Amino acid sequence: MNLASIDLNLLVAFEALMEERHVTRAGERVGLAQPSMSSALTRLRTLFRDELFVRSASGMQPTAKALSLARPISDALGQIRGVLEPKSAFDPATTRRRLSIGATDYGDLVVVPPLVEALRREAPAVDLVVRPIIEPALSVASLERGDVDVLIGGHLPASPRITRCPLFKENFVCIRDAKRAGRKTRLTRDEYARLPHVLFSSAGGDGLPGAIDTMLSRHGHKRRIAITLAHVVAVPFAVAGTDLVATMAERIARRFAAAAGVSVVPAPYDVEAFAIDLLHTRRAMTDPALRWFIEIG
Repeated sequence: MNLASIDLNLLVAFEALMEERHVTRAGERVGLAQPSMSSALTRLRTLFRDELFVRSASGMQPTAKALSLARPISDALGQIRGVLEPKSAFDPATTRRRLSIGATDYGDLVVVPPLVEALRREAPAVDLVVRPIIEPALSVASLERGDVDVLIGGHLPASPRITRCPLFKENFVCIRDAKRAGRKTRLTRDEYARLPHVLFSSAGGDGLPGAIDTMLSRHGHKRRIAITLAHVVAVPFAVAGTDLVATMAERIARRFAAAAGVSVVPAPYDVEAFAIDLLHTRRAMTDPALRWFIEIG
């Protein structure tokens, strides 16, 4: 292919279409009126011999060809921007900046505190806003629009426009009231099935079986969910002083065990660990301050 015969601005239009999934909004992003953006899409389709984006009720949906092109084009444009843009010195100690992140309850309690500590130590003029992740798909859409800079949490949905950085794996443990547990350091499978459970559900519980319930059914067991709570930090305090048991993330359980008066014991079944991830857009890595923040995450 002769690059001299290709308008490389078409690649900028492609990137905007991939991120916005809307012709008018994509045009606004790159400074083109809607007719000019439609013309660019037509030329892109001719160039790549593919529809690339197909209209649907939820916007312009990328074809398999477009999805395969998204990362190479974004990476290439990122390198070009890095060459052409002036290099500004970035000093976290003096930079004044406002960063925003979306975080689950878990992220608030486990990941955000060390981030805050790092900011206060290394970048005291950087302000941080933490917004809750209530509906993960909506939060990913918010990240794609640029409403937040990063997302932190587990079980966050994938998107071809988002880069996922695994932070660590988290395990499940069980908690019981410390006095009722006494010196027992294990919970038998029979006890686990017999005792009433506390469930954490940020959506308030929808009655659908979760990963643990699915696992139990494979072993011929079923648990009774006696209490459903919308905030994970409330779980240990609800268990304390009762016959309830809860299965929850180990780092949260251990953080609040002493304060709540609960004992942390291994789960009697092998429950698969889950990943805690940091999500960001590829555009974020062209921003020196945001790139620094992501790398300390």
